Formats: sequence, structure tokens, C-alpha cells
Amino acid sequence: MRAVTNSSILIALSTIGQLSLLHQRFPDGVFLPQAVWREVVETGKGQPGAQDVASASWLTIRQVTNTSVISLLRIELDEGEAEAIALFAENPVDAILLDEKNARRVARQMGLPVLGTVGILIWAKQQGLIITLKEQLDALQNQGKFRLSQSLYQEALNRVGE
Repeated sequence: MRAVTNSSILIALSTIGQLSLLHQRFPDGVFLPQAVWREVVETGKGQPGAQDVASASWLTIRQVTNTSVISLLRIELDEGEAEAIALFAENPVDAILLDEKNARRVARQMGLPVLGTVGILIWAKQQGLIITLKEQLDALQNQGKFRLSQSLYQEALNRVGE
């Protein structure tokens, strides 16, 4: 299984020490566009995720060639989100990893299979890779300043029986 990712998931999972879950969920590779690499590793140097992402051998930077699609997507989305969606359109894989509401909406309108940080953590709990989902969600909110609605928080816990 393979995925294309935006920066938020890389940063969020790195912040709580769970970046490796992406590699476990997508063992055939996770691709990121150059804009995401720049945002997390170069611009984000010294910030959560920068070193983890830079040293993850299973992450592969991919160049997006269709710049017109990026330009159209940039009307509504930031550069990393636009490039991630464009990269998925050029190289369809099993999932696109997005957290931001607007980016998820656009990707779904395009019929793309969207997965977010909470979805990765739910999967990890179901696979026995993390002990409690609640602990990870709380860490995301407290350490990572991750915005999560109370309804999504509760829905996620209900899905895994916590």
C-alpha cells in the first residue's frame, strides 16, 4: 500500500512520536511533493517533524509536473495541499493523507480516498500498534496543538471501543 501526504500528518505524528505508523500503514512507500518537503524540512527546520521526516528513508519526494492543476487548486488551498492533490492525480495510490477541512473537501469532490491523522491512529489502535487511542488523541491536542472537534474525538474513541 502507498500514499501521498501533506505536511500536517507528518508534523502531527512526529510530534507525538508516531511517524513510523505511516510506514507501517503504507509499507510500499509514502510520497510527498516538494512543497511539503520544503514546508516540513527546510522552512520548518528545528520544528516538530523536520528531523524525523528528513531521516525517514521510506518517504520519497516526487516532483509534480502538471503545474496548471496546482495553479487551479491554489485558488482554494495552500501550496503543499495543492501539490499533494496534484501528485495523487498524476500518480494514483491507495490514499491521500490530508487533515485540513478544505483540502479534504476538495479531494473528496475529486473522488480521492482521503485519510487523516485520526484515521491513522484509529487503524493503529485496531492493529494493536498503540495501547490507547485516547492517550494519542490527547497528546495530539496538548503537545501538537492539533485542533480536533469534540464530536470527532468522541466518534474516534467510540470506533475503537474506548
